[in-house]
Amino acid sequence: MKFAICNEMFQGWKIDDVLQYAARIGYDAVEIAPFTLAESVEQIPASERQRIREAAAAAGVEIAGIHWVLVKPEGLYINTSDEAVRQRTADYFVALTHFCADLGGKVMVVGSPKQRNVMEGVSYEQAWKWAAETFRPAVRVAEERGVVICFEPLAPSETNFINTAADAIRFVQQVPSPAFRIILDVKAMSSEGKPIPQIIRESQGWFSHFHANDPNLKGPGMGDMEFVPIFRALKEANFDGYVSVEVFDFSDGPETIATRSLEYMREAMSQA
Repeated sequence: MKFAICNEMFQGWKIDDVLQYAARIGYDAVEIAPFTLAESVEQIPASERQRIREAAAAAGVEIAGIHWVLVKPEGLYINTSDEAVRQRTADYFVALTHFCADLGGKVMVVGSPKQRNVMEGVSYEQAWKWAAETFRPAVRVAEERGVVICFEPLAPSETNFINTAADAIRFVQQVPSPAFRIILDVKAMSSEGKPIPQIIRESQGWFSHFHANDPNLKGPGMGDMEFVPIFRALKEANFDGYVSVEVFDFSDGPETIATRSLEYMREAMSQA
């Protein structure tokens, strides 16, 4: 397992500064939210993608991948009844996959609760089918470029479409490919009503990325969630990917969040 941190908490920081800071305090990788760089990844030229990749290498840190991928541009939707919108979204997933690979990223996380709710007048089964079709072109590109697209189950408070890891696994099985897997997120899993270590064990072989946070929206170790059993389960599941810190409450400041989270995870890992 490697430790990563998401860049959107470093509000106002240049990406180069985030990469250098993460490396300096001991993270293995940075996970990038594309909306922090541009309105659309299609606006980021090949030269800038290469420059960011080289900046990471120079800093001594990896780019784990990308997440928060549909925050911008506006108007995209995974399972809308509007075929033109679904096609634009499918095309953008392809562009995102290329962007991730160009940065040297390994995973592309798709949560996007506001772009996947089952819309009024659409059956769950139809939304399920449309969503799978939206991903097919990007999954083919991901296979070619060495990226794994990770679909994220989210809490019912965020979306009415795919709320459990088990459902997410069934969803990605519609597009059979080693490049289409799921991500497990501690905050999201806490809504399932079963122990998180159990979810991890039941999802073995199907999750390729892991987000570490607390249900209080802060970093690991900054709330009541106990991570020793979580890391023990990750070890039992033979997980060898990134454990990436993703928080939603930035009030403690990026330096405090980053350092406290890493210190806590290292300690929890040593006890697992």
